[in-house]
Amino acid sequence: MRLLTKLATAAAGLAIFAAGCSGPGNVNVAGNGTPNSSNLNSVGSNPNREPATNSNSGANTTAQSPAMSDTDFMREAAIGGMSEVELGKLASSKAAGSEVKGFGQMMVSDHSKANEELKALAAKKNVTLPTEPDAAHKSTMTALQAKSGADFDREYVSEMIEDHEKDVAAFQDKSQNASDPDVKAFAAKTLPTLRKHLEAIRTVQAKMATPK
Repeated sequence: MRLLTKLATAAAGLAIFAAGCSGPGNVNVAGNGTPNSSNLNSVGSNPNREPATNSNSGANTTAQSPAMSDTDFMREAAIGGMSEVELGKLASSKAAGSEVKGFGQMMVSDHSKANEELKALAAKKNVTLPTEPDAAHKSTMTALQAKSGADFDREYVSEMIEDHEKDVAAFQDKSQNASDPDVKAFAAKTLPTLRKHLEAIRTVQAKMATPK
């Protein structure tokens, strides 16, 4: 009897141990003593664990702005071009530094030419372009008109760098991705000039920051 009792007790203990090893939250052990890999990634092994996700999924789900249409690009380019001309005129008359004045004059010359080419393109495509800068560019003009001397120069140069960085990016995109071949050609033709402007104004800013 004692032997049977001991055997029964041992069997019960083994059953409890086996149940505990295969229950939720534990890893089964294979016959070779290594963890059973099928349970390492099992969502069911932990009721509080979130389902496994691809670690790269977040990299491709960032919301991106929809691509600008060719028509919208032409209209934005018209607004930017007009603004560059008006601000260039302001700089050529108000700037304290000769290089800032010279850059303003270059803006008037180069952007007036590009604006005329854009108008011809828009007429060919039956696109109505804005006839004056938008509220944001008008606000910039007003703010610069209130400044003078070195303060004007710093603000104008900073504005030109920001504007031309955006312009280069937009024209670069359309020179490669525009649906209309004529729009693509216009962007590609104008892009080198914009890059020249950006390089020039960065040079002006660097000289302004260098102690004399």
